[in-house]
Amino acid sequence: MPNSPATSTVDLFADDVLTDPYPMYAELRELGAVVHLTTNDVYALTRYDAIRDALADPGTFSSRSIGFNPMVNEALQGTSLASDPPVHTELRATLTENLSPRALRGLAGQIQSKADALVADLVTQGSFDAIDALARAFPLEIVADLIGFTGSARNDMLRWGQAAMEVIGPMNQRTAENFPIAGELYGWCAQVRAEDLAPESVGRGIFDAEARGAIPPDTAGKIIHQYLGAGVDTTIAAIGNIVALFSAFPNQFDLVHQNPELAPAAFNETLRFWAPVHAWGRFVTKDVEIDGTLVPAGSQVAILFGAGNRDSRHYENPDAFSVERNPVDHLSFGYGSHGCAGQGLARLEGQAVIRALAKHARRIVAADPILLPSNITRSINQLDVLKVIPA
Repeated sequence: MPNSPATSTVDLFADDVLTDPYPMYAELRELGAVVHLTTNDVYALTRYDAIRDALADPGTFSSRSIGFNPMVNEALQGTSLASDPPVHTELRATLTENLSPRALRGLAGQIQSKADALVADLVTQGSFDAIDALARAFPLEIVADLIGFTGSARNDMLRWGQAAMEVIGPMNQRTAENFPIAGELYGWCAQVRAEDLAPESVGRGIFDAEARGAIPPDTAGKIIHQYLGAGVDTTIAAIGNIVALFSAFPNQFDLVHQNPELAPAAFNETLRFWAPVHAWGRFVTKDVEIDGTLVPAGSQVAILFGAGNRDSRHYENPDAFSVERNPVDHLSFGYGSHGCAGQGLARLEGQAVIRALAKHARRIVAADPILLPSNITRSINQLDVLKVIPA
């Protein structure tokens, strides 16, 4: 007979946990691969193998409740984020059609050129806020051009993207304050038409797929919602983390500066070391045993990507930041059928920024990062670069 999981009274969404969850992750990992958090009434998956196994089993760990409040789970019905195969497979095919390596190949040079120009300009300035000037500015422009956002929608992308992630949390003050803003995004996606998006854009292509019957009627807007809702805030977090970690670990930046071919490995290590997504939900469809303990049917699971990424059972010396590690199997993009659909684009963006920094800078000196508590995305809010020594 399986045992009941260990329990903890830790609040997964407390302010101090959200800004620095890593001590809590370590504490929970020691308690077990799954820990019942009584304050949140969720079963937290804390170790690498347990997380990867759950992500590989959508039949048992369903995406019908990726969020931690019923309102957001209801709002997300019909999106590929919150559906299971076979519906998920159909919706995701159209989403990934424009995000496959082949589809993105033509964008790689353009993305690198934009990163080079932006970073070169910032290095010339010498001091800047790396979040506003780089981590937000760069992916917002890339995604706006890709989807074909025009007019006021382009200006609302940051607010909408942040709110769409915030409301996935429990019904706390942050969630309540962001629901009206997330509602603007839902509303816009419900009424957007092909002609509202730039010609030749991915957004137009999604409407073309709807018109030819490749996806069900009235789903194009929901797919566009996922591009913005899931893809912007997380990439902003990852790019901010790149600059902060290169400042905090100058010897690691030296390695990349000397060998820019390390850019893909350095981006993987950034994502492993500081996971952009704090917690993600799953609904347990039947009694399931994890590492000798029982998680009952009907439970809500919280997948802690950052805890799995620092599991010493899987990674040697996991609390060290090492750009030569190249952890290609990190959990920050998820795994299995729901692995991040936009990870190819995120890699292009992250690696382009790393190459540009390595090309134009020899040393980055930044103040301590300022983080504000956020339910789902662990993101630096302000990062003052005090000095850059040019290459």
